[in-house]
Amino acid sequence: MKSKGSVPTSRGLERLVEALRVLPGVGPRSAQRMAYQLLQHDRQGAEELAAALAAALQTVRRCARCNNFSEEELCSLCASPRRDASLLCVVETPADLATVEHTLSYSGMYFVLMGRLSPLDGVGPREIGLDRLLERAGGGEVEEVILATNFTNEGEATAHYIAEMLRARGLKVT
Repeated sequence: MKSKGSVPTSRGLERLVEALRVLPGVGPRSAQRMAYQLLQHDRQGAEELAAALAAALQTVRRCARCNNFSEEELCSLCASPRRDASLLCVVETPADLATVEHTLSYSGMYFVLMGRLSPLDGVGPREIGLDRLLERAGGGEVEEVILATNFTNEGEATAHYIAEMLRARGLKVT
């Protein structure tokens, strides 16, 4: 017997709603609205979304140098001879990298952490690739590291930790 207020639904719809909830900022009601929209009004859009997601999961990987998303071993930024290799901007996510790039005022290289330090969540230096960052920054090409983490407690703590780590090795950090 269904509880009061529950709506009969299919297992496929329930799976879709739960899958949509993994997206940031999408709660149960939003996920349900999206699922209904895709199934009721935009089945072709739903098929295109599913195909694009499947293709991205097969082809998109991490750039070997900066950790950004790429379909090649090196992303287009790392492969570009026009970028200033003496500058290294450290960001938390690929979305943060895109934000900096949209300013059109930075022409250096990047390192994407894919997160930030959060000891309570079990995210330490290893999980965000600080060993790779140290190797990249200390390789001789980089003269200045620009920390562009988010203005959250974890972002600020991450920036402080990285700054101390890099300054201890004689690197300029801003």
